[in-house]
Amino acid sequence: MKIAEMIRQSGNYRWAGMYDVGPELVSLIAFSGPGTPAYPQFPTTKGLSGSAIGERKTIVVGDVRDDSRYLTAFGNTLSEIIIPVLDGKSGKVVGTIDVESDLANAFSQEDQKLLEECAQAARPLWVQD
Repeated sequence: MKIAEMIRQSGNYRWAGMYDVGPELVSLIAFSGPGTPAYPQFPTTKGLSGSAIGERKTIVVGDVRDDSRYLTAFGNTLSEIIIPVLDGKSGKVVGTIDVESDLANAFSQEDQKLLEECAQAARPLWVQD
């Protein structure tokens, strides 16, 4: 999908994915990068995505090797950011944007702000107001 590619290129990130969040499963719907992650579908309670969904806020991890929540999607990922996409009416998480880097501490506050803006712009993919 072109949106995932635009997100990946916006910060010269290694991989960017967009996930649909259902009642029980998180499912990959689009990605841009070197390949499909090891977990294209997983329970909503697992991984860093599960934390972003449960807390309804962005999760940034500078070194995934130090975080037990991380589900190894790619063997060379060192940092990851997960941005939840919220339904404006219910407040429910309906999607996530996941960006990964092979560099430690790859995501700055500016990256977070940019990616949160991307999530807002992409929100209509998940939510029809």
